[in-house]
Amino acid sequence: MKYVLLFTGPSDDSWATMPPEELGSIMGAIGEWWGQNAATGAILGGERLAPAISSTTFKTPDGSTIETIDGPFIEAKEEVSGFAIVEVPDLDAALELARTWPALRKPGEGVEVRPIFAM
Repeated sequence: MKYVLLFTGPSDDSWATMPPEELGSIMGAIGEWWGQNAATGAILGGERLAPAISSTTFKTPDGSTIETIDGPFIEAKEEVSGFAIVEVPDLDAALELARTWPALRKPGEGVEVRPIFAM
């Protein structure tokens, strides 16, 4: 089954203000985690996203008029910072993979696991 792991965290600049040795440790662990899981075929793809403030959102509040909004469409203390598309046997395997995400060592980070509909 395919799932998306949505990596979430505070919508502040906490990664940029981390001590370099701590940042290097977590980023190294993320690279290793990604490489190992891609090598086994569990990770099919994914990307790190630019901050939500750089986004543009389109909404149709009345169903016909399209509004353009600079930035995210909701105010939030957290934002999606990246994603991985994974293929694993079942939900339990997706949850176990998500639990091993190295960025979870940093306070405020999270992973949302969501099934992908087969189209």
